[in-house]
Amino acid sequence: MKLIRLLFTRLVTVSLAIIFQIVVFILILLYLGDMFPAVYFAFVAFSFIIVIWLGTKDDNPVYKLAWLTLILLFPLVGGIVYLLWGNKRLPKRVRMKADIFTASSLEYKVRDDKCLRELREHDKDLAVAARYLDEIAGFPLWSNTEAEYFSVGEKMFTRLMAELDKAEEYIFLEYFIVAEGHMWNPIHELLRRKIQQGVEVYFMYDDMGCINTLPKDYNKRLESEGFHVHIVNPFRPSLNATMNYRDHRKITVIDGVVAFCGGLNLADEYINEKERFGHWKDTAVMIEGEGVWNLTETFIKMWNFNCRHKKDMLDERNYRHTIGVARADGYVQPFSDTPLDFENVSENLFLNIINHATDYIYITTPYLIIDYEMQTALCLAAKNGVDVRIITPGIPDKKTVFKVTRSYYLPLLEAGVKIYEYTPGFIHGKNVVADDNVAVVGTINMDYRSFYFHFECAVVFYRNSVIYSVKEDFIHTMGKSKEITYAAAKKISLVERACRSILRLFAPLM
Repeated sequence: MKLIRLLFTRLVTVSLAIIFQIVVFILILLYLGDMFPAVYFAFVAFSFIIVIWLGTKDDNPVYKLAWLTLILLFPLVGGIVYLLWGNKRLPKRVRMKADIFTASSLEYKVRDDKCLRELREHDKDLAVAARYLDEIAGFPLWSNTEAEYFSVGEKMFTRLMAELDKAEEYIFLEYFIVAEGHMWNPIHELLRRKIQQGVEVYFMYDDMGCINTLPKDYNKRLESEGFHVHIVNPFRPSLNATMNYRDHRKITVIDGVVAFCGGLNLADEYINEKERFGHWKDTAVMIEGEGVWNLTETFIKMWNFNCRHKKDMLDERNYRHTIGVARADGYVQPFSDTPLDFENVSENLFLNIINHATDYIYITTPYLIIDYEMQTALCLAAKNGVDVRIITPGIPDKKTVFKVTRSYYLPLLEAGVKIYEYTPGFIHGKNVVADDNVAVVGTINMDYRSFYFHFECAVVFYRNSVIYSVKEDFIHTMGKSKEITYAAAKKISLVERACRSILRLFAPLM
C-alpha cells in the first residue's frame, strides 16, 4: 500500500511525465532510421555551439565547467538540456514581471540614511557591507529594533505562537516546507481563529518543498477557511530553468511590528517532535521595530510577483511599519536574495564579512559546497591569522551532498580553517558571526543552490547584542561537535576520494 501511495504522489507522477517526454524524444530520434546519422551530427554540432557560447558567458566558472563536462559526455542531448534546464536566462515575460515589481518597490522605498552614516563613523568596514545591501540590493539599515535569538527550534516555536496570538491586523507567512503535525497544526488552528477575528492572513509556500508534505489542493482548503494563498513556482511536467528556482525563505511578519526569520520550516523535525537525523539543531531570530519593514517589503514583492490578478496584489503603501516601537540596539539589516536579478547578494555579503574580519569568523551550515571565490576567501582569512571555524552536520540528511561537503575539507584544513561535525545529529542553522561586531542569521546555506538558485533571506546584525548570543551558541555547539583533523580528512580510500571528486565536479548542478 505504501508503494501504491508513493506511485500516485504528485512528485512521482510529474517526474514520470518529464521522463516520458525525454524517452519520446529519444525514440523519435531512433525512429528516424536512415536519417539518424545526419540528425545525430546536427545535434552534436548544436551542442558544440552551446559549448562555445557557454564558454563566453559571465556565469560562475565552476558552474560552467559542470555543464561543459555534462554536454561533452552527452553531446546528443547535452546542448538542449542545458538550454531547457541550465541556462539561467529567464523568459522575457518573467524578466519583465520582475523588473516591474522591482521598479514599483523603489517608488515606495523607505530608509533611514542616518543609520548608515552613524555606522560608518563607528566602523568603516562594517559600513561597506551595509552600504552594499542598501545601495545594490535595496535594503536599508535600521536602528530602533530589538531582537531575540533562538538557539533551537523549540524556543522559536513557543515564541512564534505567542506573537501570532497578538496579531490585530495582518500576518504574512512565507515558507519552503509545511507539513501537518505537531508544529503546523496548532499554528494552523491559531491562524484560523485570528481570521475569524478579522486578521488578514497571507500565506505562501513553495510547491517543490511541500510536494510530499501537504495534500493535493491544500491551498484550496486554506482559501475556503479565509486564507489568502499563493503556491510559489508550481511543479509542472516541463524542463525549464525557472523550475530550478525555489522559494527557500522562512518569514513571518505580524502587523509590520514583529518578524521571524531563520532556518526553521513549519514541520515537526524542526522542533524535534520527529526524529529523522538525530537531534535537529536549528536557529532563528525575532526582530521587533523599524527593521521589520525590510521583511515586510520582501514578502509583498514576492506575493505580487506570484499573483495572477491585480486584485490579488498587495500595495506597499498600506503596510507601513510603526516608528518608535522599540529601543535602539546597534543596527539591523534584514535582506533577501533572488535568482532573478543575477546579483549574488548573499555570497557577496559573506565575502565582504570574511575579507574584512581580523579576529575570528564562525560559520554553521548544513551544506558546505562552495565556489572557488568563497574557498579562496576562507583560506586566505585563515592564512592571515583569522580564526576561521565551520560546523557541519554529524548525521547528514543527504548522503551524496555530504560527500561533496567533505570533499572541501582538505584544502580548507590545509590552510588552517578548523572544521567540526555536530555529533548529536543534523545542524540546519545557517549563521555567520565575526569579530564580535557582525552576525548573520537566516536561510542561506553555504552552497550553490542558496547562492545562485534560491530565493533566500536573512537578518544582519551590526554592533548588536544578538551577536554575542550567536557566538555563545556556536561555542556551545562546538563543544558537542567532533573536530576534523587534516590527518583524518586525508585518511580515505582511493574509491571514496574518486567518488567525492566526481560528485564535486557536478556539485553546482545538485
